[in-house]
Amino acid sequence: MEIASVTREHPFTEQDLEYTALLPHYRVDLRRGSDEKRDLFHNAGVSDWSQLSWKEVGRPFEVKKLAKDRVEWEHRNDTTMPVKTSWEHFNRSFHSLFMQDVPAEQYRLKAELKDSFKGFRMQDVKHGLGEMIRLSLWNYVHRIEDGIWDPRGKRALFEGLDVSKPRILFLGAAEGYEAMQLHAMYPGGEVVMVDYDAFCKTDRFGKFPNTYPFLGTNPQTGATKVWYKDEMNITYLVKDIRDLDFQNEFDIVLSVGLLEHVPDEFKPDILEWHRKFVKPSGYVIMTTPRNQVKSRIYYHIMADIMNHTYRELMDIRQMGLYAYENGFEILRNGYIKVHNGIIARAR
Repeated sequence: MEIASVTREHPFTEQDLEYTALLPHYRVDLRRGSDEKRDLFHNAGVSDWSQLSWKEVGRPFEVKKLAKDRVEWEHRNDTTMPVKTSWEHFNRSFHSLFMQDVPAEQYRLKAELKDSFKGFRMQDVKHGLGEMIRLSLWNYVHRIEDGIWDPRGKRALFEGLDVSKPRILFLGAAEGYEAMQLHAMYPGGEVVMVDYDAFCKTDRFGKFPNTYPFLGTNPQTGATKVWYKDEMNITYLVKDIRDLDFQNEFDIVLSVGLLEHVPDEFKPDILEWHRKFVKPSGYVIMTTPRNQVKSRIYYHIMADIMNHTYRELMDIRQMGLYAYENGFEILRNGYIKVHNGIIARAR
């Protein structure tokens, strides 16, 4: 096996396989597999989508608690916040979580709470307790559980695709995590990321840590290889998806948490964006947040950070039925820690 040299920018190599550790901002996880049930892709087992109906599966759960700053913006401007503006607010808010040194922030909040208690400043105590709860939940979901990026779950969802040096298009890319994971697993091609908020290119993707290791494949040997962001062939476009001039030229078209952000009347448009750019034999990959109790609790507690946009939680049957009714053949369907996942082809 080819062994890369360790540098400050690339701190992990193939010698570190099976290693995992909590860093201040995220978890490093170089474990290739696990017997722990929660780390696997769970096949939902739906084989005949034509037999499902909306009466049987029910409708997605709409998250209605909005972020405080969206409510205040709409009150000041006496109008509904435009969709693009809501995404701009969300991206900056969500990115602030990733930028936190969580242990240092926990220490700071504890010290401030202690001072507030001593001074009997009950309003500060209430605010501090809320901040502590939100930080603790983020710490659990992102660092301990690793549910946001979920590298083992995502790799299990993405494995087995019949592609070589694929061109990958990521719609609504944000920081681009999933496309980088795909690029590591199927190297030698190209990733095109698209988001209409420039902040995603400059900050969410631009400040994604170069030190984060992705497990993938060595194209020369077929063995496992550790990849880094700066080794990848990535183009990032700041553009509205509706204005893209690509044809059906991509081997993989990917979206993560996109379908659930529009009401039903707009879902065919979202799905058509995927079909428009994928080759006839190519793959469409989509994920959405799962409708489960802990997800509902998460979006309720984290509302001020997460809920600037329209949002639904759905189960895999609902997600799959949207795709099936809009002309997709579903090749793989199931769920990982906090996401549903589908791999499909245009019929």
